[in-house]
Amino acid sequence: MPRWMSAIPAIVLAALAMSGGAGPVTAAVETKTAIFAGGCFWCVEDAFDAVDGVTETVSGYAGGTKPNPTYGDHAGYQEAVKVTYDPAKVTYANLLDTYWHNIDPFDANGQFCDHGNAYRSVIFVGDDEEKGLAESTKQQVADRFKEAVVTEIKPATTFTAAEDYHQNYHNTNPVSYKFYKWNCGRAQRLEQLWGPKPS
Repeated sequence: MPRWMSAIPAIVLAALAMSGGAGPVTAAVETKTAIFAGGCFWCVEDAFDAVDGVTETVSGYAGGTKPNPTYGDHAGYQEAVKVTYDPAKVTYANLLDTYWHNIDPFDANGQFCDHGNAYRSVIFVGDDEEKGLAESTKQQVADRFKEAVVTEIKPATTFTAAEDYHQNYHNTNPVSYKFYKWNCGRAQRLEQLWGPKPS
């Protein structure tokens, strides 16, 4: 190695080597995550997968304390989705808008045909900025409908990914997924609340 190269930090040399030594080194895209519970995690995952700027969605269990929750035993948890996104393409406020338009914010007992604590709607916030935006949009929804919104806003604590067969269920099992979603009344109730989706 020439003596002048020894003065260059190793990390720069590694980056030059990976880039072929020519042209600028492109920085990795910095992503953020957000966690939302809105009933069946299959449906919440489907909704966020359609958002430009979302890079990954993972179905799982959030908010509980018991170690190693599973689909058969996740008492104290909500079914939730961890959304990874590129903040240069989509903002947290945009994600909240998608969230509200895909839940029933007035159902305290669950969502649509799914009832119980595991299916309640919750926004799990990671910091004060997210909390402020969540509270602001929650009030906007309440003002629009002139009804109290029962969706909770809680600190993000635990999140455990669900079993593999739950991931991307809307893509891997499209027929059974559509059958479930329609029979659960989700699409019908969302249209009643928010109007038909633009075609």
